[in-house]
Amino acid sequence: MLIRYSWGGALALLMFSGAAAYAEESISELETATIEVVGTTPLPGLGTPVDQVPANVQVKTGEEIETQKSTNVGEFLEQNLTSVTVNNGQNNPFQPDVSFRGLTASPLLGTPQGLSVFMDGVRINEPFGDAINWDLVPQNAVSTINLIPGSNPVFGLNTLGGALSINTKSGFQYPGGSVTALGGSWGRKSAQVEYGGHGEKNDWYVAGTLFDEDGWRDYSPSEVRQLFGKFGREDAETDFDVSVMVADNDLQGTQALPVSFLDNRKQAYTWPDRNQNKVLFLNAKGSHFLSETRFIAGDVYLRDYENINFSSNVNDDYDGVSNNSCDGTDPDAPCTGINDRSKTETTGYGGTLQMTLLDALAGKENSLTFGVSADLGDTRFRQEEQNALFTNERGTVAVDAFALETDVDATNAYYGLFFTDTMELTDIVTLTLAGRYNYAKIKIEDRTGLEPELNGNHTFNRFNPAVGINVNPSPALTTYASYSEGMRAPTPVELTCADPNAPCRLPNNFLADPPLEKVVSKTIEAGARGKLNQAFGWSAAIYNTDLDDDIQFISAGGAAINAGYFDNIGKTRRRGLELGGSYAAGNLTLLANYAYVSATYESAFTINSPNNSTADGNGDIQVTPGNKIPGIPEHAFKLRADYAFLEKWSAGATFNYFSDQYARGDENNQDASGKIDGYGLVNLDARYQATRALQVFVKFHNVFDEEYETLGVLGENFFVNGTFDAGNVQSEQFRSVGSPRAAWLGVTYAFGS
Repeated sequence: MLIRYSWGGALALLMFSGAAAYAEESISELETATIEVVGTTPLPGLGTPVDQVPANVQVKTGEEIETQKSTNVGEFLEQNLTSVTVNNGQNNPFQPDVSFRGLTASPLLGTPQGLSVFMDGVRINEPFGDAINWDLVPQNAVSTINLIPGSNPVFGLNTLGGALSINTKSGFQYPGGSVTALGGSWGRKSAQVEYGGHGEKNDWYVAGTLFDEDGWRDYSPSEVRQLFGKFGREDAETDFDVSVMVADNDLQGTQALPVSFLDNRKQAYTWPDRNQNKVLFLNAKGSHFLSETRFIAGDVYLRDYENINFSSNVNDDYDGVSNNSCDGTDPDAPCTGINDRSKTETTGYGGTLQMTLLDALAGKENSLTFGVSADLGDTRFRQEEQNALFTNERGTVAVDAFALETDVDATNAYYGLFFTDTMELTDIVTLTLAGRYNYAKIKIEDRTGLEPELNGNHTFNRFNPAVGINVNPSPALTTYASYSEGMRAPTPVELTCADPNAPCRLPNNFLADPPLEKVVSKTIEAGARGKLNQAFGWSAAIYNTDLDDDIQFISAGGAAINAGYFDNIGKTRRRGLELGGSYAAGNLTLLANYAYVSATYESAFTINSPNNSTADGNGDIQVTPGNKIPGIPEHAFKLRADYAFLEKWSAGATFNYFSDQYARGDENNQDASGKIDGYGLVNLDARYQATRALQVFVKFHNVFDEEYETLGVLGENFFVNGTFDAGNVQSEQFRSVGSPRAAWLGVTYAFGS
């Protein structure tokens, strides 16, 4: 696959043309050359030729995102990348849980995170809970996406199953501009603009997004406001960029529905549920050739993030008798509902400095990169609660003022020392060695003085190694094998919600902080990729990732299906197979991939899941080694076809199939409700190039109007007859329902290129 990668030209010239010719080239080649390289370090560097990377790397470009008119990066990843699956637990298009090889990057505070995500070299896992806010990634500014699988230690914390590296556009790469407007189903209205340009040494790029829709379910509107800008200067030896992003988004969703409610899939179980995200993100990065074989790069960043969450919940403490005294005057008189409100204010800052040495080692071509990174965060978390009653439409109406429940400060200090070395042992054999020492310190302080049990200092550290080998018998065939280790530290959210005797309601309530152990991952991978001819390419990989002391959110049962606590549960395993193929000839392009993921518990433990039909008298179930981890489909198949019918007409089709999965709360795989059914979706897109500047396009989602669910969880239905009835509570499987058929029409006008 030929990709546009902002740092590839210099390495290509060095490897294939010699150091003398390389030294004569301008550093502009770093931003304009097209070559098969991937980023293998957190900060974009010189890159590594793909045939020297011992992993099943995947690379996608901004052009592909633009062609498919994806709503956001999460949607694009789900529809196009091998081993990526998505569940929509929040039921908002900008808040998907994105899983790769059974490990997750989620916007939900408290979801155990197993993927690290970088944007222009900055780790954007939020410091407080390592969550990923997909609505804060400016999709129309994306230049390339690199998905590096395995426990690659160079990428630091949370790289248990893989690292996602997103690079943004520059004016040298993307001169000219465009304006895109779209409208259609669910009241969706969207406008995007981008413009880039450059002089002899300076360049600039600006992109903005306005998105508004009512949502296909009741009470689920979304507003997204993003603005991204990058300004740079370069000469023959130095490149420097400063970027800024601001966003102000309002995302509402509705909860999973009991199975008995699926006759009306648009309805909400309870509402409102709302997340307001704001960010100011400043990043300055630069690089400089010290000599023909010395290259230094670094960045510093500041990320100011705010989240305000409002969620409606059934009250576990309601006595089931009456609401006559629930008027706000008697705090001991429980109401049917509770409103939770939280505010998270985080200032994240840090930087990375790395150097690449291209000197020969023992007479062999060698590329050594080493560096240091610091990711720091200061967070204030404030959570409040109020009593509420339910309306006939299951919305909550407050009966008293919010009362403070939690007010904490948390500080994160994550430091890393890393290296990666690629050495050509022979003409066909390349050896890769890598490692990173991680040091994580987390401090939590109660601001109220009333909950000293929240106070704590936690330190985690470890050196994680990796080794890989590539054997390339011919330019058309690459084989490889690798072993890698990674780690993640428990987050403040997990550390303050780890007491099984005092479960918390995510993402809000914090309690005491019993100690948790760090999670350590160990991955073995082997595979091959190549080309049968100029038109047909293929790839195949097998892998096994074991997690020691894995952390899981364990449901405590009851009315609140998101109530529970975090605990180390021993070993878990993700084992799988990946197959991919591509064909491009004439007017036709085909991409196909298949993924098998077997995600299992490998340690026995007992958890409380009272709504599981096999629970004992205490509400407990026994999990045994070999039980499948809920929420992860075993099989995923994806097919993409693009065809240019005429000079001005082209169309594409995407087919995605995901197999069945177990519901959360069914960790023993024995609940009578069974699995969530698998499903297949077909999406279509078509384009008409009316003039050189004007394009008209249409996009169809779920063409055959498939009814499907992306996630299941066991809980208690307090609204069996549609209204609250504590005397008639039913244990049910709740499901997150997928969106129905939809269509959108849009136009793009390009200028200045």
